[in-house]
Amino acid sequence: MASQAEGLLSEECRVAINQIASYELHVSDAYLSMRPDIDNWGTGKQAIESALQLEKALNTLLQELKTLASKNKETNLSRFMKKFLDEQTRNISYLEYQLNYQKDLEKVAQSEGQPEKAAEASETSGKETTSDGNTANLPTQQVPTSAT
Repeated sequence: MASQAEGLLSEECRVAINQIASYELHVSDAYLSMRPDIDNWGTGKQAIESALQLEKALNTLLQELKTLASKNKETNLSRFMKKFLDEQTRNISYLEYQLNYQKDLEKVAQSEGQPEKAAEASETSGKETTSDGNTANLPTQQVPTSAT
């Protein structure tokens, strides 16, 4: 069985796939630790920034594998990687959207003279209430569409 697998992909591609699988496990562990242990991740904005950094690093690994597959004329793997890269691009776009939204929430809270509420604003979504009981005007953004 191992000899059959060796003939399907080049050694370079197999090594790259193993590296990506290992990194995916690392990303999964990081995401799991964000939920119960939020104190170690800081604010919601900092957690999103960390997630964005992880996803961009994963995107780089996937792009390198696609390039390697193309170089080695591994057409099936190259087509398969395109699907993964499209998904990864959507994930990154969504995280960037979330990060920009959190930054906008903080700006709104600070512009209303409530710097102590800025961190709270990044932790909540929806409507924010000002100290006088009025609803703050929160920024709205369109969710990015996939670039396909």
